[in-house]
Amino acid sequence: MQPRTAMAPLKRSIIKTLVGQFGHPRGLAGRAVGWVMAHRSSNRRRNLWIAALLDVRPTDRILEVGFGPGIAIAELSRRIGSAGHLYGVDHSEVMLRQASRRNAAAIMAGRVTLTCASVADLPATLNGPFDVIYAVNSLGHWPDPAERLRELGGRLVPGGRMALVSQPRTPGATAQTSLKVAREIQDLLESVGLRHEKTDTLGLDPPVVCVLAARPAAEPA
Repeated sequence: MQPRTAMAPLKRSIIKTLVGQFGHPRGLAGRAVGWVMAHRSSNRRRNLWIAALLDVRPTDRILEVGFGPGIAIAELSRRIGSAGHLYGVDHSEVMLRQASRRNAAAIMAGRVTLTCASVADLPATLNGPFDVIYAVNSLGHWPDPAERLRELGGRLVPGGRMALVSQPRTPGATAQTSLKVAREIQDLLESVGLRHEKTDTLGLDPPVVCVLAARPAAEPA
């Protein structure tokens, strides 16, 4: 049996690998991580919460960036009508497969379109315009988030809403950590020209924050 001190680096390496999988699930380990994201109580509560918080209309065109296993997509697809449409983009092929299976009926019905692509290189089919764009715990994985938010903001209709959800996962994270993250997200959204509307909190441990902003309405002619 290897000494405990010799096992420590291996344990840290395994943990680091698994944590990396949450940002970009790949292969067999990615499939396992996707299952965890789909079934862990806190993940489900977080995604169902944002789906209710967005208060979408039946005609809305909605985009989720980083849909993961597709929990929020499934909930929102039940809230929009046939005149609306729900789009999702994720850079993981594993998540695309899992989310597509979970939302197969809505995809067949023409209410949902899921795409595998990077937020830094969105296909022309996702040019919008969208009434709502949202992301759940994916902002921290984006390259140059300010530039990405500027691009996404340009895909909103005037008055369209952007919602960014975050639950800090750093060791020792507290309610104060969540509040700090919310302020940073608000500053980021305002720096790209979006108007902060409100910040909501879900009482998990640590708390989940949702910062909601809007593209300013067009000036009257």
